[in-house]
Amino acid sequence: MELRQLQYFLAVAEELNFSRAAERLRITQPPLSLQIQNLEKDLGIPLFYRNNRHVELTDAGKLFFDEVCKIFDQLHRAIENAQRTHHGEIGTLKVGFVGSATYDILPAVLREFRSLYPDVQVHLFEMATPAQIQALREEEIDIGVLRPPVNSDALCTEIVSISPCMLAVPKQHPLTEKENIVLSDLNLYPFVMLSRKTWAGLYNEILALCNPMIQQEALEFQTVIGLVAAGLGIAVVPQSAMNLHTQHVVYLDLNNQLPSASMGVSWRRNNQSPLVKAFIEIAKEMR
Repeated sequence: MELRQLQYFLAVAEELNFSRAAERLRITQPPLSLQIQNLEKDLGIPLFYRNNRHVELTDAGKLFFDEVCKIFDQLHRAIENAQRTHHGEIGTLKVGFVGSATYDILPAVLREFRSLYPDVQVHLFEMATPAQIQALREEEIDIGVLRPPVNSDALCTEIVSISPCMLAVPKQHPLTEKENIVLSDLNLYPFVMLSRKTWAGLYNEILALCNPMIQQEALEFQTVIGLVAAGLGIAVVPQSAMNLHTQHVVYLDLNNQLPSASMGVSWRRNNQSPLVKAFIEIAKEMR
């Protein structure tokens, strides 16, 4: 049984006239009749009652017609979905992200992506940068929204956000009264540090800048800010962390004495998915 035979059967079943069906299929009537006969022979049942004046589906033919229609509906959906997937209109995108991306560039990128690709399922996975790099290599995620640097030849990285860092201090801290803060002033106070496991680059830069007296470490900036609010110490945080504003924390600008904070998107170099390309382009436009 061939797909062409089923197409011929549908034409005859819908027209109930071999001449009209042949004209619709743009073939002559004899090969059409032969194909229907071969189909009935393959099935071992008659599909039509026919004579010189009349063509009618048998009961078996009516049931077969309903089922063949379902087959072609499914086939058309399969073709449409394959085409839409190829063009990036539907599918699934798995995105890893660092927690701090949720008060940086990620919400805006997701809003724009979802408005442009409403039929794409986006699955989000919160994880630290090292875990994202591993997940990208192992094809567990398609895109990582993370903190550079990313040292892997298998991955590409695009910087999508750069902002200065601020000094977060508890409200009424002595540093809030100081007009000109220099880095050596910071050595007098305990620090709350974002763990090296979460962002090794920033951790090492802070160590090199001011040799901090580390009181406590945390895995996420939300926790860092909370500990600063509790009075455990001061912290160097990205400017975007000010979105986590609390009445118990003051953010101080040290006039470019602190490092800059970069956010990047990474993906596998060999990943040619149109969805990945679209997400990256949107992220770049948000810079």
